[in-house]
Order: sequence, then C-alpha cells, then structure tokens
Amino acid sequence: MPLNYATAYAVFAMRCIIGSDIPNNAGSLEPFVVTGPANCILNAQHPAPVAMRHTLGQMTPDLVFGCLHQALPDRVPAEGASTMYDLPLRHTADAVTSGGTEFAIELVHNGGTGARPQRDGLSATAYPSGVFGSQVEMTEAAAPVTIWRRELRPDSGGPGAYRGGLGQSIEMTSAIDEPFLVFLSVERIAHPAKGRAGGGAGAPGRIRVSGRNNDIPGKCELCINPGERLYFETPGGGGFGDPAGRNPQTLADDVDAGLVSSKAALKHYGRKP
Repeated sequence: MPLNYATAYAVFAMRCIIGSDIPNNAGSLEPFVVTGPANCILNAQHPAPVAMRHTLGQMTPDLVFGCLHQALPDRVPAEGASTMYDLPLRHTADAVTSGGTEFAIELVHNGGTGARPQRDGLSATAYPSGVFGSQVEMTEAAAPVTIWRRELRPDSGGPGAYRGGLGQSIEMTSAIDEPFLVFLSVERIAHPAKGRAGGGAGAPGRIRVSGRNNDIPGKCELCINPGERLYFETPGGGGFGDPAGRNPQTLADDVDAGLVSSKAALKHYGRKP
C-alpha cells in the first residue's frame, strides 16, 4: 500500500537530488512509488492511533538520503534535525475547576539542516516541511507564557568543511501564577544528526527544567510550575566533509558571529581562528 505523508516526504527528498530542475508536477512525481509493509511504523492501519507525522514523516527523508548517498556520495547532504519541535501547551485540569486561565496553543520550532556538499546547512530551518517557526510576540499574545530567550545555539552545527545548520535555544516561563502543561514528542535527543564524508554530528536536542536534576525525555507530559523555567534546545545539522578543509576565513567569521566558539574551533577544526 502506498504511504501517505512518508511517501510525500520521501519523494521530495529524492527529487532534491534527482531531477531537481524539473518543476513539481504530477508527471514528475508519478515514477516514484514508496511502499511499506502493513502495520509497520510508517504504514499504520486502522484503528492504530497515529499522531507522529511531525517526527516519523519528517525523519523519512534522512533515511532516503542515506540510501542515495551510497549511489551519489558527492551530492547528498548530511542529516539534519528533521523532526519539528512541536510543543503543544495548555492549561492544567485544575484551571477548569478553579477559575484559572484556560488556553491551548501549539508552538513549532526548528533545528538546523544538514550541511550540503558545497554549502553550510541552514540554521533554525524546517526541512522537509518548510514550516516557519512560531514567533515570540505571537506566542506571548496567544498564551500566558513569557519567552525570555530565543536565539541560535552556538556550536550545535556539526563540524565539517561545510558546517551543519545551528539549532535554537529557547527559554520560557508561565507569565501568570499558574502552571501549564507541555506535551512532548520530539526526536534527535539520543541520536543526533550524522555528518557525511568525514563531517561531524550535530548537537542533539535537549530539554530541561530549572531546579530539576535530570534532563526531560523527548516524549512525555510535562508540568511547568510557576517560577520554573523551561529550557529547550533544538538539534543541529550534521557537517559535510573533513573539518580540516574548512575555509579559515569562514571559520573566523563563524567565531566572530558567535556561531562557533573559540574552544570548539580548536577542538573540532584544530586551529585558532
């Protein structure tokens, strides 16, 4: 049985490498058919519950790129963050009975894409979905939360002759004296995006809450109490090519811009910028 979103993303990944100059149309898509065994994770059958398109579907192109890399090693980008960091937020059940603030919002944030054979990866950019990240002002206007920080995450892009795109560091709290819930289902926490052709892996995602000793797993229901700060860091993309081959001036520019620290430049690239 042909797959749904997984098919679309897989075909899109193939067309980025093969026939990328052909306009997107029914004829150019028809030759590609992706199938999977019924009841596998990418081809769930009714009545199996499904709600992971933003992870499973988004990760499928990296699988396809890995296959294409074996045939076209000089044309396939490194792995990227791929999965979107969807963060559904809402009030707790107590708010309904206590007269508290009721709200629901789903934030979308992105990590970095993998470095390409001739260019760096894109920072804080969704691929393959192209979904634009949730903006701070809109988030604070629609939900009782305060975003204290949203910035590029230094050193998160995998080292290489071409560097992986950077992820983001985002910090938020409740804007009122009430807790809120976060429903987490993200990837690249334990398995960061791999580099290609000698490039290094990007930084994995990370989720933390102030005052708690352990990092938060990628899949859970999380309650953020008043006064606590939620920190989440989206993954970086993998690098492409031997880091020793990176242009010295480009590396120096990265350090000057705060994208790569001097310590990371020495550790991964073997030189001071």
